[in-house]
Amino acid sequence: MSDFRAARDFLLHADPATARRDFRWPELAEFNWALDWFDGVLAAETPDAVALKIVGASSARYTFAELSARSGQVANWLHRQGVRRGDRVLLMLGNQAELWESLLAAMKLGAVIIPATTLLTAKDVSERIVRGGVAHVIANAADAGKFEAGEYTKIAVGDAYNWLPYHEAYEEDPLFVPDAPTRASDPLLLYFTSGTTSQPKLVEHTHASYPAGHLSTMFWIGLRPGDVHLNVSSPGWAKHAWSNVFAPWNAGATVLIHDYRRFSAPALLEVLRDERVTTFCAPPTVWRMLIQEDLAALQRRTIRPESGSSRDQRGPSERDHDSQLPLRTAVAAGEPLNPEIIDQVAKAWGITIRDGYGQTETTAQIGNAPDEPVKPGSMGRPLPGYDVVLIDPVSGRPGNDGEICLPLDARRPLGLMSGYIGGSSDAMRGGFYHTGDVATRDEDGYITYVGRTDDVFKASDYRISPFELESVLLEHAAVAEAAVVPAPDPVRLAVPKAYVTLAPGFEPDEATARSIFEHCRRELAPYKRVRRLEFAELPKTISGKIRRVELRVREPRQEYREEDLSS
Repeated sequence: MSDFRAARDFLLHADPATARRDFRWPELAEFNWALDWFDGVLAAETPDAVALKIVGASSARYTFAELSARSGQVANWLHRQGVRRGDRVLLMLGNQAELWESLLAAMKLGAVIIPATTLLTAKDVSERIVRGGVAHVIANAADAGKFEAGEYTKIAVGDAYNWLPYHEAYEEDPLFVPDAPTRASDPLLLYFTSGTTSQPKLVEHTHASYPAGHLSTMFWIGLRPGDVHLNVSSPGWAKHAWSNVFAPWNAGATVLIHDYRRFSAPALLEVLRDERVTTFCAPPTVWRMLIQEDLAALQRRTIRPESGSSRDQRGPSERDHDSQLPLRTAVAAGEPLNPEIIDQVAKAWGITIRDGYGQTETTAQIGNAPDEPVKPGSMGRPLPGYDVVLIDPVSGRPGNDGEICLPLDARRPLGLMSGYIGGSSDAMRGGFYHTGDVATRDEDGYITYVGRTDDVFKASDYRISPFELESVLLEHAAVAEAAVVPAPDPVRLAVPKAYVTLAPGFEPDEATARSIFEHCRRELAPYKRVRRLEFAELPKTISGKIRRVELRVREPRQEYREEDLSS
């Protein structure tokens, strides 16, 4: 535990160069983050600081001491219902206080948590229960109908027939005493991946790999004690644990949740202003929606440009006398962030969004760190604790162009998963973990995303990065979202085809298509140009990621061709 705290404190005060050079992962034999860190440090040393605040469609506010006590009650009650160390618990709740109570409680018990989004269908739920070996379920009463009869405990938040009532937990003693120490290598989380190109895989993380591994995420975001951190993410996915649990609470920050029934960019901007947010994270999809609003108007009213330092140690209460919202830093993750979004936010707010990269299988691996120059289009450099190797997929040799890989020798990062459960170990071949993502590295060590190994394609023998073309498309005022895939061509083998979702005020007609083609001709080399275009809503996973695999096999509907519209 002392090793974890020392590593955390080092990252809170180290500059990026020092952090990359000198950081060492904590060596943990026994470690239970909920008991040792949340209860033993945060609740003990800062009991009255706000740990969790929920605003919007629902509301809640708990200090570290209150959440420690409530999760202790839930842990004791769950134990009485038969939840034991190593049992697998499917947790399917929304952005509500019971989610955080249950996470901490299950962690205290040594149970294995399987987070699940409330968007799952009954078929999805059934698959997860079977593949995950689920022994217990905690879900909202409204979702009870998605669960079939089975040999597992059913616990409902709310009233559901034949389900155990969660609210009885609040009658228990808040003091929880574990039955045994927790080994840091014990399994803690099982995540189903989003399945952008294939069936979801089951990823296992330990009591060390995500709780302590997210020290890298804390550093990338630039979190500090007393911060108010707002992250836009849905429960059930790894990014929710990244930025709504481990990274902010590693720092001792407040987790602020905007609970909404339907996403609204103007409402989110109001939360940023009214709740005096200091650190903000959102996926590119949300940033694309935000830049459709008048960001400059909000800046004139509330947001103070960065001072140039993200090391302000003052908590929100110390800044209340400031007349403007102290938004210090903003980051994006989930998919690559297009340069056009970064430019628009910088012009409106005076804040540079810092991109970062990681996976369900890892914590934040690569990122633009606070107080470092940002290169447009780059994800940044490897974060403290990560030694990133780019391996050429043909030769198998490391270089400055290839698949993003992590070594499995002494340099293996703590934030890397244990492995896939019940699946192929192909990702762990040749002494490296293979991410399936392709990138390039420049002379300064900055890494730029090219695409998924499955998404990169050849046209006229040139390698095409969908992300590069999508970034150019997003610079056009008519384009709200875009996805580029190969389309068959008798001469070039394949040509880039763009599926475009239009911004408000634009029509899906020939004139708009011609304008987009003209923009691409100006901005792209001839071999990279978009040759075909179709207006459409983009297919996405339930976590919001674009499923290009569906677009690659979709039959053309109303397709526009560049050669037909050339002037």
